[in-house]
Amino acid sequence: QVQLVESGGGLVQPGGSLRLSCAASGSLFSPNAMGWYRQAPGKQRELVATITSGGRTNYAGSVKGRFTISRDNAKNTVYLQMNSLNPEDTAVYYCNAKHVGGYYDYWGQGTQVTVSS
Repeated sequence: QVQLVESGGGLVQPGGSLRLSCAASGSLFSPNAMGWYRQAPGKQRELVATITSGGRTNYAGSVKGRFTISRDNAKNTVYLQMNSLNPEDTAVYYCNAKHVGGYYDYWGQGTQVTVSS
């Protein structure tokens, strides 16, 4: 069983930046997509951004232009660079790794991101 370990969350002021990282403990055979989802209090979990093993990216409209997702396939790690953060970005951010054919679907434990002055 592969585990996803997230890091990089925390408290930041509006307009600030954070970088999240998510490392998989084992190999993730392709084709797959790694990504970030978030869940704010009282709301459903929503997609933030995904990136395929081939490098194709997809972003939620609310973060496009502010967030950048990237990955290092050799390290089985995905990153989320978050800039121009605002209070609406406050949520628990979850890492996900999913095989395109459905052979696996792993989730991390979540990391809290709080944007507040």
